[in-house]
This record gives sequence, C-alpha cells and structure tokens, in this order.
Amino acid sequence: MLTPKQRAYLRSLAVDLPEITQLGKGGITENFIQGLSEALEKRELIKIRILPNSGLENREAAEEAAEKCGADVVAVIGHIFVLYRESEKHKKITLPTK
Repeated sequence: MLTPKQRAYLRSLAVDLPEITQLGKGGITENFIQGLSEALEKRELIKIRILPNSGLENREAAEEAAEKCGADVVAVIGHIFVLYRESEKHKKITLPTK
C-alpha cells in the first residue's frame, strides 16, 4: 500500500513516461495481465491507455488490472492509468519513506 507522498512521487515520475500498451475491446485477458506483469518487472512504473471500446470504466479497469498483477494504482487520469509494482530483479525506483 502506497502512502500519499509515495503516490505523489510516482505520479511525478509518470508524467514523462510513454504509454506502453492499450486496453481495448478484448478487455482484461490473461495475456494482457501477463504483458503488464512482465512490463512491471522490467520498469516498475507503467502507463496504460484505456480505449473507449473496452467497455470498462476507467477506475474499474485500473483496479482490476492492478489486483490481477499484484500492483498498486498510482493514478487514473482521463483514459490513462498508471501502475507501480516493485521489481524483484530490476529495482530502479526508490520510494520516499516519510
């Protein structure tokens, strides 16, 4: 669980990140979650765009994806959400403690 300070720090890092994937009409599938999980292991912080034809609400999609891949939702802004999960092998981000 992220503190508000950690969430704010991660949001600031995510500003310049490119979107790595899109969530479309296929919805949240096993392959989609596997791709997110691999990306989180390599990058720790990822940005995903939700396409209008996905049929999911933005917050709902972000929370479901985060739950299935063991990540935290950092932000949901419009049709984009940001996820964070600490990497086991490729740790790059050091979160503020206080």
